[in-house]
Amino acid sequence: MTNMHIPRLHPDTIEEIKQRADIVDVVSEHVVLRKRGKDFVGLCPFHNEKSPSFTVSQGKQMYYCFGCQASGNAFKFLMDLGKQSFIEVVLDLARRYQVSVQTLEPEQRQELQRQMSLREQLYEVLAATANFYQHALRQTQAQKALQYLLSQRQLKEETIGQFGLGYAPAGWETLYRYLVENKHYPVQLVEKAGLIKPRKEGGGYYDVFRDRLMIPIRDIQGRVIAFGGRTLTEEQPKYLNSPETELFNKGKTLFAIDLAKAGIAQLDQAVVVEGYFDAIALHAAGINNAVASLGTALSLEQVRLVLRYTDSKQLVLNFDADKAGTNAAERAIGEIADLAYKGEVQLKILNIPDGKDADEYLHSHSTAEYQELLKNAPLWLDWQIQQVTQDRDLKQATDFQQVTQQIVKLLKNITNNDTRNYYVGRCAEILSLGDTNLISLRAENLLTQIAPTTAAYSQPVSTQRQWGSKKTSPSPIPNIERSLLEHAEALLLRIYLHCPEQRPAIIHELEERNLDFSLSHHRSLWRQIVELTNGQVNLISSLQDRYLELAEEIELISHLFHLNETGKKEILRTPQVVQAATACMERVLREKRYRYFLELWQETDPETEPEKWRSYYQAFYTEKIKLQELDRQRQFSITDLL
Repeated sequence: MTNMHIPRLHPDTIEEIKQRADIVDVVSEHVVLRKRGKDFVGLCPFHNEKSPSFTVSQGKQMYYCFGCQASGNAFKFLMDLGKQSFIEVVLDLARRYQVSVQTLEPEQRQELQRQMSLREQLYEVLAATANFYQHALRQTQAQKALQYLLSQRQLKEETIGQFGLGYAPAGWETLYRYLVENKHYPVQLVEKAGLIKPRKEGGGYYDVFRDRLMIPIRDIQGRVIAFGGRTLTEEQPKYLNSPETELFNKGKTLFAIDLAKAGIAQLDQAVVVEGYFDAIALHAAGINNAVASLGTALSLEQVRLVLRYTDSKQLVLNFDADKAGTNAAERAIGEIADLAYKGEVQLKILNIPDGKDADEYLHSHSTAEYQELLKNAPLWLDWQIQQVTQDRDLKQATDFQQVTQQIVKLLKNITNNDTRNYYVGRCAEILSLGDTNLISLRAENLLTQIAPTTAAYSQPVSTQRQWGSKKTSPSPIPNIERSLLEHAEALLLRIYLHCPEQRPAIIHELEERNLDFSLSHHRSLWRQIVELTNGQVNLISSLQDRYLELAEEIELISHLFHLNETGKKEILRTPQVVQAATACMERVLREKRYRYFLELWQETDPETEPEKWRSYYQAFYTEKIKLQELDRQRQFSITDLL
């Protein structure tokens, strides 16, 4: 909520809502459920399926899909289905079941209720305004605006109605008189909605939007929260947005998200354009997975909002191909580069030929042709490499040096070795200018500049000594060992959650071996477990409640809260499994120490530093003996258990 800290809801409020909001009632409003034994089954709303694999347990107040592993309670169901926050779902259910909302801080209670009331009123006045503008579009004075939509923008009546397009009359107080004098809305409320402003002199108010084509901006649920107005004259600015209000934050809102969310989910891809009419034109052409960024640089909040609806996290930026559009694309990339480097978003860049925007392109091209452009849009790194190298003469020393530096800057942040090696090879080919004999040299030079330490470790020991490298640090965990660690830690946590009698043994093993969970999402879950274990009757339910407020983190650990048939068989042998899992965890860490001391020993000259040489030898040999012992403790393979 704008201008207000998010309240910490009292546990009693959450518990009362859980008691009243039966999960079967909540789910059956969205899924056709049929009774099967003690449970209910239906088609999963989170993925396409023909045979029902979605199960709802009234006794446990939980749902689980055996197809896509979606799971949780009534709160989680509504959060995932409507892409709402925990607070939004709780407040909606509180209103529905008439539960009085309490917060942990009593002073927030009155403010929360006031804010809820204000927001309801704002939705109402904005809906009335949208209807007013739509009605005004059909009046004589709006003929110019209507012709602009029909002729210049080539929109059909169906599209005009779908987007609720309208017209703000030219008078200074037309909307003010309609809302305040005719509809009797409080003037302060209309001002808070961003529709009128107080005059600087003489008192009174004037309309924010005058003689403009009006475009309603809606939230994810389709409620009008603001407007964008396009001038029909030479007035500046050409586009004017509502000011930020209790309901509207342009950095957290995407135009047409309410209409696009289904298309994004269906096509598993989101297209982001710059302008209102680009998005409108795409929807009119049947490309219904498009949204617009409201004329601002794309923010992380906007990206996370749109990515809720795509499993592959594929995002295509279709900004104008002119200089301003290119700059906008680069700004957007700057905001979300970290997500792209980590693989959390599959980012592509589409620049339409001849510098056209999507609206202009579709006036002279078919939907299929635009879809082909989308299909062939380059990944963001490929696009950036194109931007770096275009209009540069790599035969000139200055250009070659500058391009190389920019490429190194791009590639330095790639954490995945396979991806980095691929792009190093690509860029080496570009820098070799067709001379295949130079490719390996260019690749080696790039690797040296991108990650000199990693490059050194990839060479034989003799080569390392030629480079004179003395700085050594533990190597990162290789993928195969990280996978082993992931499995072992997950298995141990699953046993702890579902086998209360094994909890003392697990704690003993961790303390005896001096182990902690290495992966951040497991470490975070373990901290929550430790906090809740004492005196907690239903540990899993309490953990799920906590994680509902941490929507991004729950995706990584939610599968641990449920047991399928295979999982049940695994934990029948819990004492052996606990020992094997902790042995695996310790082995991964010991292996890392072993490599570290071995590298130090190999780099140390026994003639000049004999004591260090012996010390490193003893250290890595000790770790080697310990590894052999741990292998004996692992009586069966963790990977076979999962």
